[in-house]
Amino acid sequence: MNNKIKTSLSFRKYPSTTALQCFETAARHLSFTNAAQEMHMTQSAISKQVAQLEEMLNLSLFYRTPHRISLTPAGKTYYLEVLDILKHIEAATTSLMSNSDNSEVLKIVSHPTFCARWLMPALKGFSQTHPLINLNIKELAGPFFSEDQNVDVAFLYGDGIWAGMEAIKLFDEYNVAVCHPDYLKDKTPCASNIDKCTLLQLSSRPSAWYEYFRQQDISMDGTFVGPSFDTFHTTISAALLGYGIALVPLRLVAPELQSGALVTAWSYAAKGRGAYYMSYPLSLGNSHKLKVILEWISAYLERSNNHEQELNFIS
Repeated sequence: MNNKIKTSLSFRKYPSTTALQCFETAARHLSFTNAAQEMHMTQSAISKQVAQLEEMLNLSLFYRTPHRISLTPAGKTYYLEVLDILKHIEAATTSLMSNSDNSEVLKIVSHPTFCARWLMPALKGFSQTHPLINLNIKELAGPFFSEDQNVDVAFLYGDGIWAGMEAIKLFDEYNVAVCHPDYLKDKTPCASNIDKCTLLQLSSRPSAWYEYFRQQDISMDGTFVGPSFDTFHTTISAALLGYGIALVPLRLVAPELQSGALVTAWSYAAKGRGAYYMSYPLSLGNSHKLKVILEWISAYLERSNNHEQELNFIS
């Protein structure tokens, strides 16, 4: 039995890419004829490729009748796996063909609102200054797990501790309550009429409003009334439309406060429990692309006046 297992593991026979493409196309169309048209092959050639694939797998992938074909349970499972494999091959090939031989790809992960409102301005001009480093930016709405991500640099909010990652603190978080200027017209003074205000909620931070008032030694009983959103971006958009008061990081809403599109409902900034970090895998070491992005972000922080504005607000 052991010899048999050893033999099966050491001898592997893989199907050709052509066979997988023929199977995927036939499975998607549920027709050898339509698959042949898309693949620019004959129907018999498609059928032969699929039959050879089934013979190699020793499994039937299709039920065949005179007028139609349909996937077997094994065929349905295999179709999803093959589709994923072909997408990976396409992405890898396209990426390689679109980049020059001397270029590098810098894979970045960031929370969506932070990406749009801080990271994009921070990276302005990066590609022109470093044309041989191609940015691949992915937005991550949920929690970050380093073992599940193929990433070079991650811009994250938290405590700075992620397994296998080195973290560099960018800045602390200060949250402010903001709303459309017209929202407070019939609610002045709003601080004494909290029950008349709609407090917009962020679903990932259900206790944020309680923490905001607790830091001011204001005791709040019961629950807050207001719609809940997945991201700060949508919460800010709702505040701009007059839905209510949003509790958001000051840095992420600074442009609206400067322009007057939003105003602060209360002159207080609550320090968040976490901070924003730039993190990278320990295994990346001192690679060239890592050094470049670290220097770029460091320079942006030094010349940015956001920090000064934030200190002025909370002082």
